[in-house]
Amino acid sequence: QVQLVESGGDLVLPGGSLRLSCVASGSGSNFRHYIMRWFRQKPGKQRELVASISTGGTVNYMDPEEGRFTASRDDPRNTAYLQINNLEVDDSAVYLCNAELLGQNWWGQGTQVTVSS
Repeated sequence: QVQLVESGGDLVLPGGSLRLSCVASGSGSNFRHYIMRWFRQKPGKQRELVASISTGGTVNYMDPEEGRFTASRDDPRNTAYLQINNLEVDDSAVYLCNAELLGQNWWGQGTQVTVSS
């Protein structure tokens, strides 16, 4: 059974940066075959896709013009990352990672990012 654990969320000031991590356990050597995605969910809103990382490391962003998000993966470490720079109050949300392999999906519990002055 694959388990995903996110970390790195925090309370930060506007303009700050965070690096979120998502570690997969129970995946053995399969991590490199997973499509990894980062989502976020704001209170009372639907979950929205932030970025998707292909097995080859190609990243697609929900808003390619945004420029403040950088998603990446480190397959030997079974870890995906989401760097967020110049954080805005509107970025406050629970950030979750998702792994997909041949139609099977796994989700983490999420990590809270709160941006407030």
